[in-house]
Amino acid sequence: MRDILALILSGGSGERLGVLCAERAVSALPFGGKYRVIDFVLSNCCHSGVQQVGVLAQHAPASLNDHIGAGRAWDLDRRSGGVVILQPYQTRSHAGWYRGTADAIAQNWDWIEQQKPARVLVLSGDHVVRMDYRPLIAAHLESDAAVTVAVTRVPAEEAHRFGMVRVASDGRIQSLDEKPAHTDAALANMGIYLFETGRLADLLQARPVDLVMDVLRPQVASGQRVMAYQFDGYWEDVGTVASYYRASLELLDPSSRLETHDARWPILTRDEERPPVWLGPEAQIEDSLVANGCRIEGRVRRSILFAGVHVGPGAEVNESVIMADTHLAEGARVDHAILDKYVRIGVGARVGESARAPGEAGSGAPEPGAGHEWLAGLALVGKDTWVPDGGRVVRPSVIGVGGRYEDFRDGVLEAGTVVPNRRWFEVLP
Repeated sequence: MRDILALILSGGSGERLGVLCAERAVSALPFGGKYRVIDFVLSNCCHSGVQQVGVLAQHAPASLNDHIGAGRAWDLDRRSGGVVILQPYQTRSHAGWYRGTADAIAQNWDWIEQQKPARVLVLSGDHVVRMDYRPLIAAHLESDAAVTVAVTRVPAEEAHRFGMVRVASDGRIQSLDEKPAHTDAALANMGIYLFETGRLADLLQARPVDLVMDVLRPQVASGQRVMAYQFDGYWEDVGTVASYYRASLELLDPSSRLETHDARWPILTRDEERPPVWLGPEAQIEDSLVANGCRIEGRVRRSILFAGVHVGPGAEVNESVIMADTHLAEGARVDHAILDKYVRIGVGARVGESARAPGEAGSGAPEPGAGHEWLAGLALVGKDTWVPDGGRVVRPSVIGVGGRYEDFRDGVLEAGTVVPNRRWFEVLP
């Protein structure tokens, strides 16, 4: 596999994830209690024997750079090969952001040529997937393809979220439709492509912007051998609040298809040195993932808690994702919510409170907060937010990064409210 160079596209700004990606790339988004999204692709490269990796980063790359470092966690801190983070740069003759996926590759072509790969494996850093790339490479070589595209079957109701692919009986791709409103195609483009290096160099000569629209679709239309490789394992695009939340809570099911505990294919990550979980005498934990460093004195049910979360006496967490070093004070309650890092929930506060009392019949009028369907009925709380003692956050709603007590009206954040992010100098004491 020394002749394979992997390029991980990690420049996504994650607009559909709202405040969760205000200050980080989607690839750096925490997932599953201890991982980052990019850990899955890096682990796949490690286990598949891909030893040369370039990570093309652009949006808020600081946390991604810090997490990957020299690549030691994925056995990529090596003299020959290893991992390199490739960000936009400026010289006397060159300047500019990556305009798109194809442009990002083209701007780094000098570095790619220096690695002398026979083939380039393009991967998405925004997807959670457990995949051995070796069968894909073998299928590519056997079919003598110009390009091989990994595809997977998705439910018909989800087809509008993806690029949908029609495949002939011989495996050749007949069409690529980006996020069609209606389609009878059942296979989704996974964002995984294997190119012959020389062929990719020729295709980038015209300086295309988008890899699908400006490179792959013209190749399909001209009758080139663009072949499909069908993958039947776990793959999830966590680029929306709904898909991120769903994929997270699916980890709690005993029958989850994403096996993070499989010793034959472990998900590798840069682990934090934290003490073991501490449980108080009144602690109750049910169907949850709780990371090291957590202190639980209240009740946690069907939730994911990242490292260092403190659930105070009498506090409750239900069907929620709570990121690192968040503190719930005594008697606080969080329901159907995603809380980012360093959030403080005050004494007796309620986050994710339902807009209607349990059992209350609907009136036929729109739900409070209608028009915020992208929130999937959740409360979304940005990092460094302080919810005041006794405060109430009714879902669906959003509190931006650095939210404070003054964002509440009489201690309440009504359903449908979106509090914007605060800049760092606005929250200094």
